[in-house]
Amino acid sequence: MSRARAAIILAAGLGTRMKSDLPKVLHPVGGRSMLDWAIAAAAALGCERTIVVRGPSGEAVARHATKALGEGAVVVQDEPLGTAHAVRAAEAALAGFAGDVVVLYGDAPLVSAETLEAMFAVRAEKGGLAVLGFDARDPTGYGRLVLAPDGGVARIVEQRDANAEDLKLTLCNSGVVCADAAVLFQLLSLVRNENAKHEYYLTDIVGLGRSAGIVTHIVRGEESEVLGVNSRAELAEAEAAFQLRMRRKAMEAGVTLIDPATVYFSFDTEIAEDVVVEPNVFFAPGVRVAKGAHIRAFCHFERSEIGEGVVIGPFARLRPGAKLGRGVHIGNFVEVKNSNVGEGAKANHLAYIGDADVGQRVNFGAGAIVCNYDGFGKYRTIVGDDAFIGSDTALVAPVKIGARAYTGSGSVITKDVPDGALAVARGRQRDIEGWADAFREKNKKDKA
Repeated sequence: MSRARAAIILAAGLGTRMKSDLPKVLHPVGGRSMLDWAIAAAAALGCERTIVVRGPSGEAVARHATKALGEGAVVVQDEPLGTAHAVRAAEAALAGFAGDVVVLYGDAPLVSAETLEAMFAVRAEKGGLAVLGFDARDPTGYGRLVLAPDGGVARIVEQRDANAEDLKLTLCNSGVVCADAAVLFQLLSLVRNENAKHEYYLTDIVGLGRSAGIVTHIVRGEESEVLGVNSRAELAEAEAAFQLRMRRKAMEAGVTLIDPATVYFSFDTEIAEDVVVEPNVFFAPGVRVAKGAHIRAFCHFERSEIGEGVVIGPFARLRPGAKLGRGVHIGNFVEVKNSNVGEGAKANHLAYIGDADVGQRVNFGAGAIVCNYDGFGKYRTIVGDDAFIGSDTALVAPVKIGARAYTGSGSVITKDVPDGALAVARGRQRDIEGWADAFREKNKKDKA
């Protein structure tokens, strides 16, 4: 029978290098805050308790975490005295918990649930402690994992406290640790601050554990997934690592990315096989793309659904609530918002469809728009199957266009149109003979 699990997420850092009013851990990577990445990882691991440790000025972090996890999930580290001190701040909140605890970081968003699962598996098989290590291309600044003859970790030494031999090591510490809850807090009670920074280091539990006969095992992760973020530059590095991961995942799943480096995904983007994505496309959160769609260049999508075989773009925008049915064509400079567009419908250029239910095989001509907002409220438009919306038509909501109906080009439609009817709502044309020639002659003389 598997043991109960809990997670402690350290989110008390001030993040001064970010130079931002927004707390560091609430900055997004892949469309989701870094803190939410850690919370999601804990949920994926099946943690029955997740505790977020914030600093004394971290009210925004507390509000965010409480909304995600509920009351009682946030504790305060009253002074910035180190990582061991921060973890101990969660001890009372985990009173009575019997099981394994993983310590995560609110500024390290890319540690995968699979890697963390491997840490629990090592604990289950071998006991002791498990730490997440990685081989660094440049280990400068990282704590080093010093191995014992038995292959376990003898100690973890921080950069400032390392000697010349330690500094040659490239096996580094991510900071993530997994341990039995009772053992973890027992070892933390023994940690002292006799180091260069006079802080209580979580890493000291490794050496203390070995002295007590508790072996620490290594689970190795990729350097790209243990990236910590302390500055805007490192935030960009984490974003780049996330995008690289998502692009590879998409292509391995059968998606064609013509220029992968110019396509940007969010944490929850879903794209089926045989989709083609041209360059310079951005997927904000909440986008699903069905099989066989073709997304042309320079498109932006957010909280929208793209059906099977849809052709969209270039230069198209889907705003929240856009749902495109099978075989829909949305062309250049077309925007769709909070609308259902039926199978086979087309809006090939220069159109706006907002707060509308568009039937099957409807055609929107160039410049046709739905006028859905009067400055105070949003109103819906319904367009029946096989209707034809002429170029430069303005549909003033709320209004209903019947099945098979036509609207004349340049019309402003303010009343419902019956099935099969033609609606024309524009001024009658009047030609004034000779007016243009007289106008030109007069202005030429005045200018002279």
